[in-house]
Amino acid sequence: MKVLMAGAGKLGIKLAQTLIAENCDVTILDSDETVIDYVNNTLDVLTVNENALNFEVLKELEIEEYDLLLATTNSDESNVLMSSISKKLGVNKVIARVRNPEYNNQIQIIKEELGIDYVINPDYATAVAIEKYLLKRYMLMSDEFAGGKVKLVDFNIGQDETFVGKKIKELTGFKDMLIAAVSRSGRTIIPNGETVLESKDVIMIVGESGTIEKFDEEHSGINKHRSLKKVMIVGGGKLGLYLGKLLSKEKIETTIVEISKSRCYKLMEQLPESMIINADGTDFNVLQEEMLKEYDAFVCATGIDETNLLMALAVKQFGMYKSVAKISRQNYKKILDRLEVDAAFNSAYITANEIIRTIRGSGSITVNLMSDGETEFSEILLNSGLKVLNQPIKDIHLPEGMLITSIVRENSVIIPKGEDILREGDRIIVLATNRQVGNLKNYFFNKKKRWFI
Repeated sequence: MKVLMAGAGKLGIKLAQTLIAENCDVTILDSDETVIDYVNNTLDVLTVNENALNFEVLKELEIEEYDLLLATTNSDESNVLMSSISKKLGVNKVIARVRNPEYNNQIQIIKEELGIDYVINPDYATAVAIEKYLLKRYMLMSDEFAGGKVKLVDFNIGQDETFVGKKIKELTGFKDMLIAAVSRSGRTIIPNGETVLESKDVIMIVGESGTIEKFDEEHSGINKHRSLKKVMIVGGGKLGLYLGKLLSKEKIETTIVEISKSRCYKLMEQLPESMIINADGTDFNVLQEEMLKEYDAFVCATGIDETNLLMALAVKQFGMYKSVAKISRQNYKKILDRLEVDAAFNSAYITANEIIRTIRGSGSITVNLMSDGETEFSEILLNSGLKVLNQPIKDIHLPEGMLITSIVRENSVIIPKGEDILREGDRIIVLATNRQVGNLKNYFFNKKKRWFI
């Protein structure tokens, strides 16, 4: 598949990495020479140092030959305009990034009137992900598959003697769950029964939702009767605004601390039910310990990763029930597992997940790109005619770096063993490394169907 990507920021880079792993032919178009130099030194793609709105450039690129356009520049208007033009010039599918809150209620009109297939708002998508985490009663970072029947959670084993120094096959209480992956110092390992767990490993556990929630209650120190009533958000930018609106709809008391007075006035207009405080939310002379004790959750959503992480870590020391940080850099993954922050949300990864879910072929229902950048979980519906059907999994001989973590059959969740047989209509959740993602189609998709779009 030929993909043209306009804009090579954090989101563009992450998407390009994923598409390259799918064996897509990617071209990146950006007017910033420094950005193009970085891409040339980092990715195996064709680059063009030109303005994405230059009609002559699009014609020279033979835009009509591309299957997909991803418009992810910093300008909403440019993204919308380029997507509309490209669609009219013959691109099969176009996706535009739009961040301005003023456009959020006009998304459907933009799509219908301008012919844009999909519009993604990174800040809104991140706000939805954070709200989902805050509202759930369990503590561990998670994702859901098969309409909520299967959950994937990250669990930091810390110094817990129940896990540290033990082989996975020696662990008890995992009869109906699977340790699908181990994150160690920013590196992901697909384990087997002989893998020995080390202190501060983060294990990724897959299982039936009820079983996972029970594990969470037993290991995260959760007060399962505690409900979310009050949330403090530091940073009143786009993310803070969207999250404030979402929480207000759930009748949750929300306080937003924002340093810009003019921004505070805008927040007051759009969030009449929330408390808006004009102050430096990173100053503990403002956020006193007694004040913080009134809140159930704390979200730091400033534009600085280091500030967000330090603030989320600090309030956790004060006893905050849930502390959340917004981050944008991938390289923080190596230290996140060692920090006592309940959750960190990377906008680029969340947005990339949404986009990949949109453009992936109809057989793929859900995709979770792991924050290490090396692996992903995919939910796949098994259609008729596949060679993997009606034979034991052990006889399929999946390559190293690919693992079937669970099977959903009707209303049952199966943690598979080698003897289990895949059937037509099953939904499977598969873990694959970047090297093997493009190989999924050879096992779980009919060749007559396109892998993307």
